[in-house]
Amino acid sequence: MGSLIIGERMMHKQVISLLGALIITQLAHSEPLGLPPLPIPVDNPQTPEKIALGAKLFNDRRFSTTGDIACAHCHASDKAFTDLKTVSEGIQGLRGTRNAPTVINAAYFKSQFWDGREPSLERQSMQPLLNPVEMALPNHDPVLEIARTDPDYQKAFQAVFAKSGDGITMDEVSKAIAAFERTLIAGDSPFDHYYFGGEKKAMTPAQVRGFALFLNEGRCVSCHTIEHNHALFTDSRFHNIGIGINQIQDQVPGLATSFLQAKAQGVNVDKAVLGDKKTSELGRFAVTSLIDELGSFKTPTLRNVAVTAPYMHDGSLKTLREVMVHYNNGGVNQKGERVNPYLSGGIRPLNLTDAQIDDLVAFMEALTSPQFAKVATAAQPAAQPTTTLSLIHISEPTRRTPIS
Repeated sequence: MGSLIIGERMMHKQVISLLGALIITQLAHSEPLGLPPLPIPVDNPQTPEKIALGAKLFNDRRFSTTGDIACAHCHASDKAFTDLKTVSEGIQGLRGTRNAPTVINAAYFKSQFWDGREPSLERQSMQPLLNPVEMALPNHDPVLEIARTDPDYQKAFQAVFAKSGDGITMDEVSKAIAAFERTLIAGDSPFDHYYFGGEKKAMTPAQVRGFALFLNEGRCVSCHTIEHNHALFTDSRFHNIGIGINQIQDQVPGLATSFLQAKAQGVNVDKAVLGDKKTSELGRFAVTSLIDELGSFKTPTLRNVAVTAPYMHDGSLKTLREVMVHYNNGGVNQKGERVNPYLSGGIRPLNLTDAQIDDLVAFMEALTSPQFAKVATAAQPAAQPTTTLSLIHISEPTRRTPIS
């Protein structure tokens, strides 16, 4: 057992060293090909020490009631910073209602969570700690107790924020976690080399055909946007595309009315949408109370989409082909199904052929960054995850006690 622990510590130090190389690259402002300059909040500048502290917090399993769930549980580095599950599982295997989106490139998003209920990485990081189906803490006090008393954390918070004891608050904790998450950016895909790098052989003929469809007949670019010098593949807006809400559309008026009443009485939106599937299907409406946002969810980035299955806010579509068939049918999984009355206006049948759908899927496979290419087999429903060690892989040893 002793040799195992020593080995785990050595590996942890090695990974921290590799993270340092990434930090140096990022601090030099050299974004990967295809990405814009990284937005950094004025009140939370990046430093190597803060990023390392955030990585430790992100992987600390003690921040859950059972001591075995960390942020990295649902956003694992060897699974392209998601969990490859239909919906995420928290303490004691409790299942929520939402699929875990990848953290890769989340630093560029204008809002966080599928329904955009938080505006920043800092704010987002504090909710899973308290949600009953995630880490299930009663409040943030257990996190602060560890941060204020653990010797390693004491040194780190003093070095990064010049704070100790009661001076350490969730503001510092959330800023450190967000700083780490802002290092999780990835471009340099075959598409990037083809489109922004001018390397015409970087994509296969099928992928080139798929790109043309993406821009034209498929109309994918309407929401999964591409700019002249970068591509985030999201418009950062919310759309009802017929996922989830189609099955309960006749119940939506009653559900919406009941939720508005509960919200007026102070219901916690985060707990409500993750605790009840039908409430979850209300989408952005649960945040804004706007009727035209019923069943709407945030446009996800398509970067690394081939390695982050399953898809949609509820993880209900297992493959990229299923996704394309849903869009090709005009917002239903099977032709002839009834679309919901709140469907976004741009969703209508595409009339693509099977060959064209294959080419579109091929194009989306060209959006995988090289450091995540080995995750591709893990994203297939029947495959086992492939463990890889990349520059942004920070994993805590498997035992539950802290590293001293």
